Amino acid sequence: MSEFREVDAALESRGNVRMVFDLSKIEELLDVLGSPQRAYPSIHLTGTNGKTSTARMIDSLLRAFGIHTGRYTSPHLETVRERISLDGEPISEEQFVSVYREVEPLAALVDQRHDEPLTYFDMTTALAFATFADAPVEVAVVEVGLGGADDSTNVIQAGVCVITPIGLDHTEWLGDTIEEIAWAKAGIIHKGATVITAAQTEEAARPLLERCAEVGATIAREGGEFGVLRRTIAVGGQVLTLQGLGGEYDEIFLPLHGAHQAQNAAVALAAVEAFLGAGADRQLVVETVREGFASTSSPGRLERVRNAPTILLDGAHNPHGMAATVTALQEEFAFSKLVAVVAVLADKDVAGILDLLEPVVDAVVVTRNTSPRAMPIDDLAAVAIEVFGDERVEIAANMPDAIEAAVVLAETEVQGELSGVGVIVTGSVITVAEARTLLKR
Repeated sequence: MSEFREVDAALESRGNVRMVFDLSKIEELLDVLGSPQRAYPSIHLTGTNGKTSTARMIDSLLRAFGIHTGRYTSPHLETVRERISLDGEPISEEQFVSVYREVEPLAALVDQRHDEPLTYFDMTTALAFATFADAPVEVAVVEVGLGGADDSTNVIQAGVCVITPIGLDHTEWLGDTIEEIAWAKAGIIHKGATVITAAQTEEAARPLLERCAEVGATIAREGGEFGVLRRTIAVGGQVLTLQGLGGEYDEIFLPLHGAHQAQNAAVALAAVEAFLGAGADRQLVVETVREGFASTSSPGRLERVRNAPTILLDGAHNPHGMAATVTALQEEFAFSKLVAVVAVLADKDVAGILDLLEPVVDAVVVTRNTSPRAMPIDDLAAVAIEVFGDERVEIAANMPDAIEAAVVLAETEVQGELSGVGVIVTGSVITVAEARTLLKR
């Protein structure tokens, strides 16, 4: 076994689905590491959907301006190394092993002092912050794992905070209402920060505004200080005109699909403007902004991995995310026949997800991913049959069989070329990760 596989297994042994909302242990570990998170400024992101795509856009824009970046996002699709990127690229196996060997003995000391050990996410957070300090980076772009106030990343007290759209998700941990969830996410806003928020419902906006007033933070809101002015669908993505904090930015090609990605782009631009000090008296160089957006990617977000038939991967895992995906499918793809492969986690609003998907797909193949939290196939099939009807639902025991069944269904009774035929694999980031591994071979 390679050193990297050993380290990966050691991390996995901490249980990568174990949730412990206690900042004291990560704070203790970072203290003994010399507070690496204080070695650079940070941009901190939370929200229900769009965090990773927005973080990747922010990263790409900053790099276009010649800034050395570290980016920390989760979950990963293929390897844990994706969570920790330097200048847009996942760190190497050698780097990962090296920083783990530095952090692990100190983590073991912290573990000994507590009844419960550091979590998988605590460890990857510490590894990211240490990696960024060693690099060194000029700015870290950091996505919360879950929520905000009690998330392991909420030790950075970032000068720029980004809030993507807030909806109902992770209710067992964050609260049963939008307002409770918004309060949890507002916890990343610290004294004197600049807050960039996507358009929110009134229920979500109120806690954000109250938190800003409480800690003396400045807030800029989509639809007020910045936003999407115009959007045109283009081959391979869309062309945008964005209103930023510092003025208008036109002819921006974004190689991602959907109005939700245009919204993410507006949020990302405002965040970078805030970080670089742009505003009413100063606009960023438009050509450089165009360059940054043109080089953006977001794997697993309406990502095309095969042609004839087209196979798309999309990590939508709650109704808010699925609504955005469905809108993009209707606006930007002209499928004559579309079949969905769906595997979800048991704690999700499965009926809500399938209700939104039903009008745009001809059939659905239900399966399960390998997560211990995956919904059993029979339970998922029962919900799918209620939504789609018995004749439009097929069951597959595993992901390879599900993809094969969906392709057969998509190609059945199709005359001529398969250019209008498609399969979409969706329901969970874990589902997408497993399909991506299979289809990228």
